[in-house]
Amino acid sequence: MSQCIALMTEAMQAASDCRIAVPQRLIAPLIDSSGFITLMPGSTLQPRIYGAKVIGVHPTNPDRGLPGHQGFVALFDHDTGTPVAIIDGTQVTTTRTAAASALATRTLARPDAKTHGVFGAGMQAEAHVEAINAVRAIERVTIWARVQAKAESLAEKLRELHSCQIRVTTDPSEAAACDVVTTVTGAHEPVVRGEWLKPGAHLNLVGAHSPKTREIDDEVVRRSTIYVDLMRSALNEAGDLLIPMQSGVICARDIVGEIGQVLAGTVAGRKHAAQITLYKSLGIFAQDLIAAAHVYQVACKQNVGSSVEM
Repeated sequence: MSQCIALMTEAMQAASDCRIAVPQRLIAPLIDSSGFITLMPGSTLQPRIYGAKVIGVHPTNPDRGLPGHQGFVALFDHDTGTPVAIIDGTQVTTTRTAAASALATRTLARPDAKTHGVFGAGMQAEAHVEAINAVRAIERVTIWARVQAKAESLAEKLRELHSCQIRVTTDPSEAAACDVVTTVTGAHEPVVRGEWLKPGAHLNLVGAHSPKTREIDDEVVRRSTIYVDLMRSALNEAGDLLIPMQSGVICARDIVGEIGQVLAGTVAGRKHAAQITLYKSLGIFAQDLIAAAHVYQVACKQNVGSSVEM
């Protein structure tokens, strides 16, 4: 996770500086509307590689014990177009998403943040506990999920992996009243309300990724200073922001900027301890490309993976 957080620092700055080309992704519903297929392309000259992530999104998969997002990242040599690697997309997506949230947390959250409220109990919830613990000295994690049994199961697993206190709550306001709040649910309607947030909180919004779905209510965005991974994606896909925009609660100018811009010093980060900061994560292929290229380079050095003659 620490390696991936460092890679996300590189990826987010490169995306904001246009050193990685990230065209708008294609999201197409399946013929029966049971899921989506997503194609995310991109290219960079550092390293000289390009590629795409192809992902199937099936919201009911977790009920079957399967990841909701499944697919692969394909990498190609920039100069010849030769395919060089196919890498599992589920693991790359899980790790880089949590690492990007950790980067945002390290950049925006109060340095003394000690409590972490998690909404959701799937793979991303587990990964985000690890990631946030890597950038802040978290003493207590509070988990809320719509299915309490899943939250209890996750908490039991996390207690074996982390030394901090792990607890489950049936009251979402308890999870929201933490220094860092992470939402990684499949909810289409708000699960976090602005009145529950305490001054100085930092939010990572991860679960909603379409213009018509959101995990927070209007009051959250009204109270927050807002940052995104990529402005273009946010203004096309982030229901957490677009829905309040449509009702006039906020406007596009209320988005301060991209995390990469904060890292570069061209956009201001947190200004005072009582400020509520919000990072809206949609996930961009710059993250996948840099992470997958690193995996490929390490695999070559360590001679691991399966080689196939073209």
